[in-house]
Amino acid sequence: MSIQILLNLDEEQAWALAQFLKRAGYSDYRPLAANEQEAQDMQAAADRLRMSLAEQGIAPR
Repeated sequence: MSIQILLNLDEEQAWALAQFLKRAGYSDYRPLAANEQEAQDMQAAADRLRMSLAEQGIAPR
């Protein structure tokens, strides 16, 4: 199953979210996840979101 999400952010929010996603890693997700698989799924979803922001020109270095 695939879920499509439409999200409207102002430019400042988009850049802030992109910065967060750039900096967050597995070690940030793992303590918040119920298990290893959930942490991996969290990271994969965040990576997809980061890529979507980059496609819109919101890609911090």
